[in-house]
Amino acid sequence: MKYYSLNNYLRDTFGEKVYKLSLNAGFTCPNRDGTIDTRGCIFCSKGGSGDFAESASLSITEQIESGKKRVEKKIKNGKYIAYFQAFTNTYAPLDILREKFCEAIHHKDIVALSIATRPDCLGEDVLKLLAELNSIKPVFVELGLQTIHEEGAKYIRRGYNLDVYDTAVENLKKTGVNIVVHIILGLPNETKSDMLESVKYVCDGGINGIKLQLLHVLKNTDLEKDYNAGKFKVLEFDEYLDIIKACVDLIPQNIVIHRLTGDGAKKDLIAPLWSADKKRVLNAINK
Repeated sequence: MKYYSLNNYLRDTFGEKVYKLSLNAGFTCPNRDGTIDTRGCIFCSKGGSGDFAESASLSITEQIESGKKRVEKKIKNGKYIAYFQAFTNTYAPLDILREKFCEAIHHKDIVALSIATRPDCLGEDVLKLLAELNSIKPVFVELGLQTIHEEGAKYIRRGYNLDVYDTAVENLKKTGVNIVVHIILGLPNETKSDMLESVKYVCDGGINGIKLQLLHVLKNTDLEKDYNAGKFKVLEFDEYLDIIKACVDLIPQNIVIHRLTGDGAKKDLIAPLWSADKKRVLNAINK
């Protein structure tokens, strides 16, 4: 099972190991502020999927320095990617986006930006800014698609249709940024075939990278309520390994796999509990 890992891609691109520093710019999301909904996506944690990010009370520079200290035992005088992870990171006035992103991209130890966002939050002004930033240093734009299937999208309260995603990808291609798409494996009522269809669809669309994320049930989410009510089951360990292998077999070698699994904050994890042992999961996948 050969694949192009993010680690290998970063070494090929920057000549050495590169670490991601997870940042919180203090943004919100149209799925939280009432524009679309106030509850967020059904699986999303209170931290807006940025539970490992630095504190939004710090400046971007302070967050970068704090993040560097967290990994200083693994890397010294290294290179880093500024990862704007929490909530929707193109959902703010343009002058604020420019200020936050420029502060990060001009930091001497930052070699690239990674910006997590929604396909419906990429207006023309934002696309121009992304193209401008990409001319300074490489920019990755991470789109939270999760599934191509309408029933699943409605269940998770994604809040936009597939054609919005398609348009976003075509627009992003014109800016020259690196496009990375998130797919969740194990959504309620989705079969293995459904998941593989999502993976194949995004790969056929000309993206640069993909993140495969195991569905986690976290405390204080609406997904937890449905799980506790017995409305769905999470994937078993062996099921997940089988699905991962099938996904990797589908993904072309030129598409970088940024993630083969994921780990939610252990203090908030309800299920599947086997996913808390990330080392075991990654070892089993690699084996």
